[in-house]
This record gives sequence, structure tokens and C-alpha cells, in this order.
Amino acid sequence: MTAAPQTSLAPTPVPRTTTVSGVCNGTLGELFQGPVTHRGRPGIGLVSFPVDRYAWAHFSPGPDDDPSPELAKAAAAVRLFCAHHGVRLPPGRWSRHSELDVGVGMASSTADIVATLRCLFALFGLPYDAAAVRAVLTGIERADSVFLDEFALYLSDRHEVVEPLGTRIGFHTCFVVEPGSIDTTAVTPLLLEHYRHRADSYRRCLDGMLAAFRRSDPVGVARAASTSAALSQEVLPKARYDAIVAHRREFGADGVFVAHTGRVIGYLFTQRLGRRRMDELSAFFHGLGHQCSFAWGGYGGA
Repeated sequence: MTAAPQTSLAPTPVPRTTTVSGVCNGTLGELFQGPVTHRGRPGIGLVSFPVDRYAWAHFSPGPDDDPSPELAKAAAAVRLFCAHHGVRLPPGRWSRHSELDVGVGMASSTADIVATLRCLFALFGLPYDAAAVRAVLTGIERADSVFLDEFALYLSDRHEVVEPLGTRIGFHTCFVVEPGSIDTTAVTPLLLEHYRHRADSYRRCLDGMLAAFRRSDPVGVARAASTSAALSQEVLPKARYDAIVAHRREFGADGVFVAHTGRVIGYLFTQRLGRRRMDELSAFFHGLGHQCSFAWGGYGGA
């Protein structure tokens, strides 16, 4: 599916003449990734884990003759947006910045695209339209649900929301990024075979996670995330998974999470970490050969 040209008779929006920006958060992988059957069709379902790290896109109108973003996917997003809304990008210059690591499961590519689209909505004075964003993403890549600004069970291969899960859950996290990267397209056949083999386990895991979200139970969500991480370990293992799981109770973590097709792994905490505990976690991960990071993931909570 590609974004169709807009057929509205409304006048063409006039672009702004000052610099405008768009911002989108990335993720720390997923709280769940696995098989989901929706409307009678199987798909790959995600509950992405948004994080307070961001990608920015800026557009400054000016004399530049070729106002095309440097990144190919961002440039594709501009073309699809302009076709959908029946507008033309004025002369100007794009710039970007990102706090997200590339190729490790932080949704850096999707965040770049969504930041670009939000910048375009601001440039042309148009209201943000999640459906239009989803249509553009469909024309570019499989994507996370970072454009929604809430948790959701989302079919990444079909760009479809199965169930919105709200903004009531949030976690303090301590995580590391292991070396290397994973080609999601290349490992998809391996994942699908694993999903078929462990379908019942994934179904129970997802049922538990959705039930926990519905009752606003972060501990239950963390428990289900740990199960999803364990299932992922069977097919795309993380090198430090066993050590991290073995020390979870020692650090008082409520769960373990991973980027299922990435390199992120860490702890979920429902309560804010004290300074001493942060020191202890830092020493633990340093002993494993990694520099850890702390971040807020999700929306509501402590």
C-alpha cells in the first residue's frame, strides 16, 4: 500500500517561512514480539518499548534548490507525504540529529521517518495524522509503533494496530547494547519457524501481557516481558542473557527486556533507582564488559 494523493477540495496549505522541526522517540526494543493472528490472518506482533531518546528532523526554508533529505528513507517519506497532501516542498535545507543507535533495535530508522513527517506537518500547518503516517510507513518499511504516542499491540509487517494499550505503564531501565547488528529481513524465516514451534508459549505470554496492560499492572507487564525475552533467547540469543537473568532478583528488577531482533538487553524497574543501586548496576555491567545506560521507558508510572 502506498499513500494515495489527497482528493480534498481544501486549498493547498502554505508552507511556513521559518525553521520547523519534528521529533520522534525511539525504542529499547520490545516488551513482546511474536506471532499474532488478527482478523483470521497470522502476522508478527510487537509491543514496542518507547524510550526517552529521540530523533530530530529540521527544515529551514531558504535558497537551496534541492530540498531533499540526505537519508534515503526520509527522502521517500517526503515524496509520499507531498503526494498524499498534494503539496510541493519549497526550497530549503534539511538537517537531522539522533540519540538512537543504528541497527541494534532502537527503531532509529522509523524514528527518522516519523520525525521527518512531523516536521512536514508543521511546515505546511497541517494537523498530525497518524493514519497518513502509517500509510507512508507502509510504502517504505516494516515499522515500530513509535508514531502512536502510546503502547499498542502492532502488526509490524501489516502496519496495523491490533489493540491500543494506553499510556499508564512506565519503567525505569538499566540496559546495555551488545556488539553487532541483526538483519531483520534475513532472520525473518528463522523467526517464523520458531514462532510455529512455540506458538502456545507465545500465546500464553501475550495473553498475560495484554491482561496486565488492561489492569494497569506494571509488574505483570514486566513478568510477561521476561517471558518474551526468554523465548527470544531460544532463537536470537544475547551473549549476556544468562548472567543478567541470574542477577535479576539481586538488583530488585521486576523483569528483563530485549530488542528481539536487535542487540539491546536490560532490566525493568517499576520504582526509581537509588544512587547506590545505580552504582551497583554500573559495576555489574562493567564486569560483563559493557557500559550500561539508564533511561525512562514507556509513559505513566513512578
